[in-house]
Formats: sequence, C-alpha cells, structure tokens
Amino acid sequence: MCERDQLAGIDRSGVSRRQFAAMSAMATLAACTTVESEAVGGLTESDVSFAAPGGTMDGFFVHPASGEHPAVIMWPDIAGLRDAFKTMARRLAASGYAVLVPNPFYRSAPAPQFADFEAFRAGGGFQKVGPWMAQNTPAAVAETTGAVVAWLDAQAPVDSGRGVGVQGYCMSGPWTIRGAAAVPSRIKAAASFHGGGLVGDAPDSPDKLLAQSRASHLIAIAKNDDAQNPTHKDILKQAAAAAGRPAEIEVYQGDHGWTVPDSPVYNQAEADRAWSRLLALYEGAL
Repeated sequence: MCERDQLAGIDRSGVSRRQFAAMSAMATLAACTTVESEAVGGLTESDVSFAAPGGTMDGFFVHPASGEHPAVIMWPDIAGLRDAFKTMARRLAASGYAVLVPNPFYRSAPAPQFADFEAFRAGGGFQKVGPWMAQNTPAAVAETTGAVVAWLDAQAPVDSGRGVGVQGYCMSGPWTIRGAAAVPSRIKAAASFHGGGLVGDAPDSPDKLLAQSRASHLIAIAKNDDAQNPTHKDILKQAAAAAGRPAEIEVYQGDHGWTVPDSPVYNQAEADRAWSRLLALYEGAL
C-alpha cells in the first residue's frame, strides 16, 4: 500500500498539474479519434450511482457509444476517484471496454475526495482516508465487488455473456484477487498494479485466495516494493501455480505508484509497458 515513507524524498518534477491536464486532454482526444476511426461513434460517459452494501455507490462509467462490450472494474488508488482515473478509463474504453471506476470510499464520502494526488499528499490524505479504509474489510470488498458486477451486467453497453475484468492500484491491488475469488463465475481477468498486502499469513490473504479464482492474473510489482519484500513475487508465483491459475508476475522498473499519471513517481515508459500487458490480459481472457 502507498505509505508515508514511500512519498518521502521522491522527485516530484515528473508530471506537473499543467502537464497532467494536457495529457488528459490529449488522451481524451486520442480515445475519441481511435473509436471513431473504427466506426463505433466515439465514447459515452456519465457519472452514475446505485445501491451497494453499506451505502450508495457513486462512480464514473465510460464505454463505446454503440454495441456491447466486456465490462471492466477499475478500482482507484488511495487518493480515490479523480481525473487521473477518468483519463485512464477513457483510454481503456477506447480499446473496446465498458469501464466503471467506482468510488472505493463510497461508504464514507462521495467522490472526488481529492482533486489529484498532490492534493491528497498536501491535504492530510492519510489521516482522512484512514477511517474510510477501515470500512473496506476483506468481506466488504468481496461483497461490494459482487454488487458492482451485478450492476454492470444490467447495463445495456455491457456484454454479459463475456467475462468481467478488474484492475486495482496501490491499496486496491489486492481487491482484484479478492474480487476474482468472490465472483469467480464472472470475473475472468484481474490485474494488480503496485498493489500492497498481496501476501500474508491470514487464511484470507490474497495469495491464498488464488485457488478460489477462475481468472487470469497480471501482478505488476514496483521495484521499491520488491526491495522491501523480495520473497513476495516468488510466493505469488508458487501460489498461482499451485492454484492452476495463469499469472504474469513481474517487477517493473518504476516505484510504487508509477502507473498513475498524477503520481509524483509516474514513469511513462514503464506505465505504457504495463498498459500493453493489461490489454493483452483482457484480449486473452475476456
């Protein structure tokens, strides 16, 4: 998980707010152009809300403007649903997916809780998020994932005859494995990017839930997370093999948070490489 000591001493010169705004605009334009060139007719997006365990889920839903498409749940990192993840969702939708970015803290506060990661860092984000995170117990994450999948399956742009994908970042990395174990009949692909807490001693630790999954997995590990826990990748590989689950598990040359555009450690080259593996996962599994 993203922790205070991982933010200390990092170079914040990578992507400024102005640069990120420009990247968002270009990504949106590129997405629309790509879809229109395939005669799909652009993207349709909306803010949505629906009943979920413990409250009302709010989220951002984007999909090609016509046709039915595999659904993907994109869980945000610790700073929550914000423009960075809307940009990423548009990019994924342009590749032919119906993407929901749920508010991971819906039980406590509507999104957005923070404008961007810098606002989280400067605004006492860890202190604010702590009580909200406490409500996201393993059981709650599993229950919520079931409700999200059910909502997606009822949406007209979703092809409910195909599998669902789920991807998560930082704190929500382990949610992908928990979700795949909770809804194995529907979730067929799960991707964790610099996820925390993937390995543990508890019987419901994510590495021990792989046997309950029917998904293919992508686990992209940050180099500094690997340095802190160098045995975890091997434990995950062994657990996936024992469970008979296809799993691509790799350490990337980016620090914790490297895939998210407004992160102070965003690494575009490694983020693009991880994105290409995500698309390969979904193409093969959904």
